[in-house]
Amino acid sequence: MMRIALFVATNLAIVVLISITFRLLGIEGVLQSNGVDLDLNALLVMSAVIGFSGSFISLLMSKWMAKRSMGVQILDAPATSTERWLVETVRRQSQQAGIGMPEVGIFNSASPNAFATGWNRNSALVAVSTGLLQQMSQAEVEAVLGHEVSHVANGDMITLALIQGVVNTFVVFLSRVIGHVVDRVVFKTERGHGPAYYVTAIVAELVLGVLASIIVMWFSRRREFRADAGGAALSSRRKMADALRRLQAMQEPQPLPDQFAAFGIAGGLGGGLKRLFMTHPPLSERIAALEAATG
Repeated sequence: MMRIALFVATNLAIVVLISITFRLLGIEGVLQSNGVDLDLNALLVMSAVIGFSGSFISLLMSKWMAKRSMGVQILDAPATSTERWLVETVRRQSQQAGIGMPEVGIFNSASPNAFATGWNRNSALVAVSTGLLQQMSQAEVEAVLGHEVSHVANGDMITLALIQGVVNTFVVFLSRVIGHVVDRVVFKTERGHGPAYYVTAIVAELVLGVLASIIVMWFSRRREFRADAGGAALSSRRKMADALRRLQAMQEPQPLPDQFAAFGIAGGLGGGLKRLFMTHPPLSERIAALEAATG
């Protein structure tokens, strides 16, 4: 219930903030003086509903989607020593982190990876790939599990969903405002919406959506350092650093599906503009951060 209350409170706060900002800047008066008959309050409410509903629904469905889209096999009754070790390790780490026991699963992928998801820190899912179990030592897998449990304990899933909802709200709102201005001021449409409104709003939404993604990805990269630190606390700094070095030495891991990529242990490689859209910082930077924290 606290998570839902946080969503609602953030939603309302964004609506109020945008409304106050537009009034302080006198934007509403400028629009009216140029013949832009736009109800900003109604548009704000609509934008917030659209902006947050998508991220909220995705968050609520995240475990269900992971199980079906990635074929995660939940270890309800561990059958092997490895499966039993996985479940017990996650149980121990979740108790240390002060969260409820997540579901533990394995998905079939030759690429070494793992992820955590779920709408609630006490009702999450931690899954590892078959490739991770085959190519990493038990100590390294322990650190990876600690990294994912830390994502859950830090509330990264709900926080990322909130940030996505905030930027979605701004994108929807500003793209509609821009569309109205162009339609009324430039193309002189007097009643209803002309073609210019729809074309401009779509183009503005695409451009603003790209800029919004940069903000979301920046946060995604920052919370990776916190999850690494958490993984080190739940295993050891040496184990966490060794796990990252093992990933670094391997061929670039196959990326997880977009909706789960931000919560995987490994991310893609890239530089320049591509770096702005990466969910994970380079492994070299993550290793350096761990080593710096040790010193």
